[in-house]
Amino acid sequence: MKRDEPDSNFETLLEYLKRVRGFDFTGYKRPSLMRRVQKRMQEVGIQAFDDYRDYLEVHTDEFARLFDTILINVTGFFRDPNAWEYLNKEIIPQILADKKPTDSVRVWSTGCASGEEAYTLAMLLAEHLGTSGFRQRAKIYATDLDQDALATARQGCYDAKTIQDIPEALLKKYFARTGSRYTFNTDLRRCVIFGRNDQMQDAPISRLDLLVCRNTLMYFNAEIQERMLSHFHFALHDKGFLFLGKAEMLLTHDNLFFPIDLKHRVFSKVSIDAKPNLVPAQPKSDQAETGSRPTRVERLGALVFEREPVAQILVDATGILMLANERAKTTFGLSPSDMGRSFLEMELAYRPVELRARIAQVVAEQGPLIVTGAERLLSNGETQYLDVTIMPIRDETGIVVGVSIAFNDVTSFQQLKVAQNRLMQELQTAYEELQSTNEELETTNEELQSTNEELETTNEELQSTNEEMETMNEELQSTNAEMQTVNTELSSRTEELNKVNISLNSILGNLRVGVVLVDRSLNVQEWSRQAELLWGLRADEARGEPFMELDIGLPVEKLKGAIRACLSGESQSQEVLLDATNRRGKRMSCQVTCSPLLGPEREIQGVIVVMEETKP
Repeated sequence: MKRDEPDSNFETLLEYLKRVRGFDFTGYKRPSLMRRVQKRMQEVGIQAFDDYRDYLEVHTDEFARLFDTILINVTGFFRDPNAWEYLNKEIIPQILADKKPTDSVRVWSTGCASGEEAYTLAMLLAEHLGTSGFRQRAKIYATDLDQDALATARQGCYDAKTIQDIPEALLKKYFARTGSRYTFNTDLRRCVIFGRNDQMQDAPISRLDLLVCRNTLMYFNAEIQERMLSHFHFALHDKGFLFLGKAEMLLTHDNLFFPIDLKHRVFSKVSIDAKPNLVPAQPKSDQAETGSRPTRVERLGALVFEREPVAQILVDATGILMLANERAKTTFGLSPSDMGRSFLEMELAYRPVELRARIAQVVAEQGPLIVTGAERLLSNGETQYLDVTIMPIRDETGIVVGVSIAFNDVTSFQQLKVAQNRLMQELQTAYEELQSTNEELETTNEELQSTNEELETTNEELQSTNEEMETMNEELQSTNAEMQTVNTELSSRTEELNKVNISLNSILGNLRVGVVLVDRSLNVQEWSRQAELLWGLRADEARGEPFMELDIGLPVEKLKGAIRACLSGESQSQEVLLDATNRRGKRMSCQVTCSPLLGPEREIQGVIVVMEETKP
């Protein structure tokens, strides 16, 4: 399968996750997403995506483990310290310089994981505002998809390794130490608000001064990145800043954000001019005459509507034609008796243009709709061209109570357009003649354009590769952290095992009877000091040897039945009295007791053979 071709079984798995658990991973870049899913599949011993989907249906607790694997929570305090230093010295002072002393400062840390970057922002703002000013003015919103990571972030409690990148002065000022853990200042932590937010679906937080989204965009494809950046543009006010990770450059989104410092990935919002205010100011005389204002406004409004040069009608939310101005009555032959009729049953509702479905669309979407170039055949055989504008009408509560439909006669414009097209054809002929003398220049221009496109493509590929490498780096960091945790657990268990072995050896060495531990294959595992004194065979010579083949003064072959009975679980203890010869050649009676050696789960792992010289 080629890199760009999606695996159908994998896509089916993603749709299943979206449908069953509401997690939409379809916008994630496929290479890194597939690696994370396959990592979890290897941990449960599954190879095929469709088999893993069946596994999820049976083991519902597996969803949480899969999401923990996919949502890589690689973060840290002051990660990329040079970028944070630039933010602290250049950007935060600019934000505060445009604020009044009582204005609030709003910051959003999206994809916050376990909260380190949100608390980094809190420390920097507290340094500029002071702790009292921070509590009164600062609002830091920190969001993520991972509920477990958010739970950790809300506690604000970290181990010594996590806080090692915090400058010593800030650590002492903003963290309290309890044992081996460090907890962020409780009063300031109340100003950091953690919550779940899906950047692909949920509405963004608005009126922000600073939006921090570091190494999160790189996990998504171009379409999702475009949508998220549009949300970020909406979230920031006109003087707001966007702070990204080192793998994210926004070279192809200069219509939304302008780079302030590309090296440190800080961008400013590109402002989009607001629509001009079309509501005319009221004359001062009208404002003074409060008692007569409603009557005059109504009279003036009706007069303006009636004399409007554009044909216009008003239809209420139930589809009843309420009003039509003079131009509309003249143009479409409407009479006073038509007022109050169902507009949807009138010819005008579907000719010269279908309006019924469009009216329903405007009411549902609560936004204007324009139909251009509608053709209307007049009685004299000529064609009239109309631009139809449908606008929702809202009451004082904002509810749509009807629509206004304006029919703008653009016939002259269409005629002018026809003449323009004719002129354009003539110009085209002249242009073609000129084109024949300009072919060499055009060819050079095309080659230059082709080279430019290749450079842009190469740049995008390099950017994608950079993002992919950064993703893999974070995956490796996550795996390394997991391995360190496992190594710590193994070291702890090894230390416990060593203590147990020391205790066992001490016990065996002080017993006045010979003790031998035999595994299920009848090989010697342990050989006590007293066993050495009895039979003259050292422990290092006996360990690993078949017990039944040992050449000692004890007839071990006579113990086979007792040992087999213990291994099979038929008996909890077997005693055998044997005649033997000790290491000095002295004849003796030996009392041998065989007992099962039990493991952690009460399974039989071998046999304990206790040998004691008995007095005659």
